[in-house]
Amino acid sequence: MHGGSGVHDVVGVGFGPSNLALAIALVERSGDPLSVRFVERQERFGWHRGMLIEDATMQVSYLKDLVTLRNPASAFGFLSYLHERGRLVDFINYGSAFPTRIEFHDYLEWAAASFTGQVDYGTEVLGVAAVPGEPGLLEVHTNRGALRTRNVVLATGLVPHLPDGVVAGERVWHSRDLLLRVSTLCAPRRLIVVGAGQSAAEAVDHLHRTFPTAQVDAVFARYGYSPADDTAFANRVFDPAAVDDFFRAPPDVKHMIRGYHANTNYSVVDPELIEALYRRHYHEKVSGQERLRFHNVSRVSDAVEVDGRVELAVESMIDGSRQVLTADAVVYATGYRPSDPAALLGPLADGCPRDAEGRLVLHRDYRVETGDGVTAGVYVQGATEHTHGLSSTLLSNVAVRAGEIVESIAAAVAARPVPVTGS
Repeated sequence: MHGGSGVHDVVGVGFGPSNLALAIALVERSGDPLSVRFVERQERFGWHRGMLIEDATMQVSYLKDLVTLRNPASAFGFLSYLHERGRLVDFINYGSAFPTRIEFHDYLEWAAASFTGQVDYGTEVLGVAAVPGEPGLLEVHTNRGALRTRNVVLATGLVPHLPDGVVAGERVWHSRDLLLRVSTLCAPRRLIVVGAGQSAAEAVDHLHRTFPTAQVDAVFARYGYSPADDTAFANRVFDPAAVDDFFRAPPDVKHMIRGYHANTNYSVVDPELIEALYRRHYHEKVSGQERLRFHNVSRVSDAVEVDGRVELAVESMIDGSRQVLTADAVVYATGYRPSDPAALLGPLADGCPRDAEGRLVLHRDYRVETGDGVTAGVYVQGATEHTHGLSSTLLSNVAVRAGEIVESIAAAVAARPVPVTGS
């Protein structure tokens, strides 16, 4: 294990955008530097590589990058990246606040390159445990050894979700693997995408353009794709101040806010993409060569891989009628779920207080309320939507959140008793 055998002030589990923002906030804080180490399962930095579709754009402004909302003068901002790449003027002329996903990923890689020496890539965390007799220490166990730390920040990202009974295979994929698996197809005749959100629509669009002789079927429970609410007032739900509001709100108001504004993020599609797909579908109907087909108010009732293809039973939710579609591949764009932080904490989580629904109790600074006898800090990034609001799993608030966690950790480190040495 890299990084020495001493005790770290911070160990970050996962090194995606959230803990990358944390690394930057740690570097930019004033005062004595904190000892930090990150552990990442991937062999190199990467963020949703399987969905880096050409021309697909971000749904968030470039100003909501890793640092700007916390420190507009930071050298790690998106504008600094553009300047270093020699594209600042070109991007201004581009005239959009929304870079392509490929470009934003390049920005993230550019920022991550400054912290290569702090990250153990290709390393899997097996668990986090308390250190017997040392209430202020935790031990992060990995497949390459153990790290001792005074604080751990869990940022393990989102887990791809597949419907019950669906198992990924050679011909059945989650959308996160789209670009990684498309190259295995040879002159497909039919491809099917299940889902109604942004990733589903992007997958339909990409497959339809990539394979000009293939039929592409979209299956979803809605009547049609729903547009994302990207209006100015609705976007306030992602403001840093909205986190304070949400955290203070009673449970019924939290539930109300999530319900009212789910259409800013969940199962919604960029309006321009909706219009483009509908126009393409309409023009095909006019020409009599309909390759793009939609099965709305429908669900998949069964899927079986047979002789290198998939037989998919699609059932109408209106009248129960069924049709079997044979496809070369099925893409499930059925979203993600936050990983459960308690899964890595093991017995340590058993001693932590829980809320009425059995979830770990979180403080405003994203710190887990630990049990008696544990004073070391456990922080969570991502799996906090129920306590901190809709921005928890998105890029919108990573800069400010990282700063808040760093301030909390720095305060705890500063308050730590100074060991008394003998004369």
